[in-house]
Amino acid sequence: MQKYILFDLIFIILFFNSCRNPFAPSLAEEDASHSRLITQQKNPEEVLINFRYAYTFKDSLVYSEVLDSTFLFKSIDYNTYPPKPIEWGRDTELQTTGGMFRYFRTLDVVWNTISPADTVSFPAPSEQSQGYLIEHYITFTLTLDGGRDIPPLNGEVLFQFIQRGQRYYISFWEDLKI
Repeated sequence: MQKYILFDLIFIILFFNSCRNPFAPSLAEEDASHSRLITQQKNPEEVLINFRYAYTFKDSLVYSEVLDSTFLFKSIDYNTYPPKPIEWGRDTELQTTGGMFRYFRTLDVVWNTISPADTVSFPAPSEQSQGYLIEHYITFTLTLDGGRDIPPLNGEVLFQFIQRGQRYYISFWEDLKI
C-alpha cells in the first residue's frame, strides 16, 4: 500500500511539473527592465512606446489601446488629382493598420524628434475627459519589410494626446509631411 501512495505522489508531482509550458513567458517582476515593454501610458511618451511596440510586434490589441474612442485621422491623398483630403475614425484606423500588420513581414517605426506644439497643453473640451490635450509634432521613420521593396518613409505628424483618468491616448493624428 505504501508503494502505491509513493508512486501516486511521484506521479502527481511529475504531472504538475510537466504541465508547465516551457515556451510561455514567465510573469516579470514589476521592477524588471523587460517588464517595461508595454507601459501604463501615464504620459504621451509612454503612449509612443506602446505605439512602437504594437508596430514592431504587429499587436493590434496594444495598438487599439493607444487610440482614444474619439480618435480622428487626417491626411491628404496625393495619388489623386487634385489631391483629396482623407479623414477617418478609430474603427477605420484599426482596420487599416490591421491590414498593414498582416501584409508586411516587419514594421519598424522610429521617433526621430518629438517637439511640443505652440500650445503645449490646455483643458480638454469634453465633459467626459478630466485631463488635458497635449499636442506634439513628431518626425519619424517607418521601415516596411526592412526597406527592400519600399524605401524607408520619413514623415512628420501632429498628435494630440488626451488624458482620461490616469492614462493618455492618441485622440488626433494629422499627417503633415510624408
